[in-house]
Formats: sequence, C-alpha cells, structure tokens
Amino acid sequence: MPGPTKQAPPPLRVDTARVVLAGTALWAVALVVVLLLGDRVDRVWTWTCVAGIVLPFLGLGIMRWQGQLGRRGGTHG
Repeated sequence: MPGPTKQAPPPLRVDTARVVLAGTALWAVALVVVLLLGDRVDRVWTWTCVAGIVLPFLGLGIMRWQGQLGRRGGTHG
C-alpha cells in the first residue's frame, strides 16, 4: 500500500484552558435557563448542568498536575 503523498499539517496550538472555560460558561448559562424553567424541566437536567460546571475544573486540575497547562503560548491540543 503506498504511503501518503502529502505530509500531515502540524498540530494546531490551542489554549485548552480557554476552550474548557468557554464550555463551562455555556453549562452555567444552561443551568440558569433550567433553573428559570423550574418544575417544567426534569431534575436530571439540573444535575447534568452542575456536572458540566464541576467536572471541567477537576479536568483542569489534572491537566495542571500533569504539566499540560501553563506553558507559554498555549498548549498542544
């Protein structure tokens, strides 16, 4: 089987923390909407939003512990 004819592009430099925090902000907005809807929404959605807010901070802590955060110029994603 012949090899690829073009070289793969270099990986993008992504600020992973910024992406995770943006997603966490979206979960926070979703939580506000769910709380405003009150009894019209099943409670599982409330806890899903809470998990979407809490778990990213656990992930960021693990990434910092592993040394994947805090590099100058962003991190490789």
